[in-house]
Amino acid sequence: MDNRVPPRAAGPGPRRRDRHGRGMRGPIAPPQVPLAASRAEVFADMVQDSVERLERRWPQLADVDFVVLEVPRLDGHDTEAWSDEAVPLGGIVPAREGRRGRVVVYRRPVEIRTKGRDERAALVHEVVVEQVAELLGLTPETVDPRYGED
Repeated sequence: MDNRVPPRAAGPGPRRRDRHGRGMRGPIAPPQVPLAASRAEVFADMVQDSVERLERRWPQLADVDFVVLEVPRLDGHDTEAWSDEAVPLGGIVPAREGRRGRVVVYRRPVEIRTKGRDERAALVHEVVVEQVAELLGLTPETVDPRYGED
């Protein structure tokens, strides 16, 4: 019995594996499921959900930019504001000379202070409400009547 398999010719393309005839391996999860989203994308979605809840009640928030940053910056003018206190979870930049107002939420400080997704979403909403209240010159309870409820 001389049924030997001839050796594979070494071609210019990459070697591909197809074990047991099952086809090539694909991604672990399709892109539309939450497993495929990064932590930063999930966090940005939480902020967006919170903003959408508030925009229904406060239409003037359409003129405000909501930004997610990893951590607070340590340049000269911000350092005095929080050097003796805990790291801030958010901040605001008031509107000036043709520039829109901005609400900033810091992702890493919020993530470090929470354990699960639900707790993180609640803290994100709290931070967004507090920053919007400061930007509009109102109390957080006025911005969101459910503020502070567990």
